[in-house]
Amino acid sequence: MSTQQFLAPIQADMQAVDAVIRSRLHSEVVLIRQVAEYIIHSGGKRLRPALVLLSAGAMGYRGTAHHELAAVVEFIHTATLLHDDVVDESELRRGNKTANALFGNAASVLVGDFLYSRAFQMMVGVNDMRVMQVLADATNVIAEGEVLQLLNCHNADVDIPGYLQVIRYKTAKLFEAATRLGAILGRADHECENAMTAFGMHLGTAFQIIDDVLDYSSEEAATGKHLGDDLAEGKPTLPLIFAMRNGSSEQAALVRKAIETGGREDFAVILQTIHATGALEDARRYARDEADLAIRALTPVPASIFKDLLLKLCSFAVERNH
Repeated sequence: MSTQQFLAPIQADMQAVDAVIRSRLHSEVVLIRQVAEYIIHSGGKRLRPALVLLSAGAMGYRGTAHHELAAVVEFIHTATLLHDDVVDESELRRGNKTANALFGNAASVLVGDFLYSRAFQMMVGVNDMRVMQVLADATNVIAEGEVLQLLNCHNADVDIPGYLQVIRYKTAKLFEAATRLGAILGRADHECENAMTAFGMHLGTAFQIIDDVLDYSSEEAATGKHLGDDLAEGKPTLPLIFAMRNGSSEQAALVRKAIETGGREDFAVILQTIHATGALEDARRYARDEADLAIRALTPVPASIFKDLLLKLCSFAVERNH
């Protein structure tokens, strides 16, 4: 089932978020409009804004501020994508050329800056200091995660805790912020706000682990990006960590060399090693464990259609092929 199918019950709210995104993208500078609209409308899952809507709904919120905050979260996510693709020198995302490949690195970085600043204009408009604190803290942690990932590139000694720190900073933090924002809007009690926060963190972790698995197990047509990008950039992701842990000394040395040197030259043999050592199964198991933690975190949250949809997202995060 696609995200669009199981998010059908909040379709009207998602359309309202899209309307906010379109209106807030406006700029008198033509290039900003072109780049921002290209990346925003290039087929993203809109999971992070959906998490704002669902968590707010689960806490009984019935206003419209969640539309604005959902758009803020999507702008922050989009800004990180623009900057990520420049840093990683990526050429393909969601089956389309990246903005940097199409418009150039300078335009991508500067439009990413525009989206960040527009997001902060919007969050100020909500006029809630706790909302501002959550989003300000999240953007700072995300930036730290980006730098940590850069430092870890070509470092074959990164262990599982080091890997998890990067993805919890870089990816899971925005999931966590999205679900916490919904709880804040819904005036959730302390227990339910913490439950939503933990849910977002574990869901985001599971989601990123599967993203890293798909770089070695999917089809380019499904993922919409070049397979082997992580290896080419020397990123020590969980499948590679497990391959080194599970494999023979020769296999571990091969993976280590691939991380340290980067490039795609050894992709085929590394792929064979990953499959032979059961690394993908171990990584998927780790993601399922994180999804289970997310499910258990929601225990204090009262039953509702919104909670049901949040639980379905846990299954989607670990079972998807793109």
